[in-house]
Amino acid sequence: MEFAICFKGFVEPDRARALVRLAEHAGFAYCWFYDSHILWRESFPAMAMCMEHTKTMRFGPCVTNPNTRDWSAAASLFGSLAKQSNGRFDIGLGRGDSAVRVMGMKPAPLARLEEFAHVVKALVRGDEAQYGACPNPVQFPWAVGYELPIWVAAYGPKALASAGKVGDGLILQIAEPSICKWLGDQAIAAGKAAGRDMSNYKIMAAAPAFLGDRAAAREATRWFPAMVGNHVADIVERYGTDREDIPPSLTAYIKDRKGYDYSKHGQSDNPYLDFITDDIIDAFSVLGEAEEHIEKLRKLKDVGVTQFNIYLDSGKEEQIIAEYGETIIPAFR
Repeated sequence: MEFAICFKGFVEPDRARALVRLAEHAGFAYCWFYDSHILWRESFPAMAMCMEHTKTMRFGPCVTNPNTRDWSAAASLFGSLAKQSNGRFDIGLGRGDSAVRVMGMKPAPLARLEEFAHVVKALVRGDEAQYGACPNPVQFPWAVGYELPIWVAAYGPKALASAGKVGDGLILQIAEPSICKWLGDQAIAAGKAAGRDMSNYKIMAAAPAFLGDRAAAREATRWFPAMVGNHVADIVERYGTDREDIPPSLTAYIKDRKGYDYSKHGQSDNPYLDFITDDIIDAFSVLGEAEEHIEKLRKLKDVGVTQFNIYLDSGKEEQIIAEYGETIIPAFR
């Protein structure tokens, strides 16, 4: 299993540089950044900065979307960062959540997400591509054949199918093993049905991790199921709850959800946290003593999760990185 960390855009530059150096030394393979340019500072300059202070760590947005940037500008940005880092750049891709909803815009349709994936892969590789209202084909004369890895964030049946058809990996914002298996199996099945070789398909479980007293850990990470609940509410609105391809354990917890404040996206002071129970917090995150982390991560690995991505948003970041490097990551070597 690979291990990753994920930053929001409010991490100060000096601290970000120190944290990525610490994480790389501890054995973390990836550093992801939220891509929500209004709520937080633009993430890609921070990635470029952190690349200069690491040697092996890979970087990318978790997640970008097809609507924030012109597609050739996005592809040029991705290809430039891949070149600058000597090939240490992936992207996570979704329909668009806080980055577009905070402006009153809607997420992209899945067909647009799939087209975006094909176009940016082609352009970063150096192929010619045409898209949207652009009358002429676009090609980067400086491209060097880089194959951009794309991880697709998905929960609903149609989004999971898109993740299997166009993604190199799947992003799940949850660390509950049975749900991860249920969702991951659907993406893999869709890829196989499309004729793809899914033997190297990756699955990320992205969630907070917090070590020590469980009561304190719950309070520190209560914000996370609320953020996930916002996505699940979209699924329930679109598909309902009586479907075999949507696990009841994923949808049941939002029945008492009253709303979501996007200006407090992913933050502990979001006012809409009352519906989150202790059982949900325990299920969705990785909490407790180091041995409990190892036990749960082994369960995730057994159901096909290939990367655990820690949202470093709950405090004690240096301690979490150090403990993972000393005790938890070595258990998976």
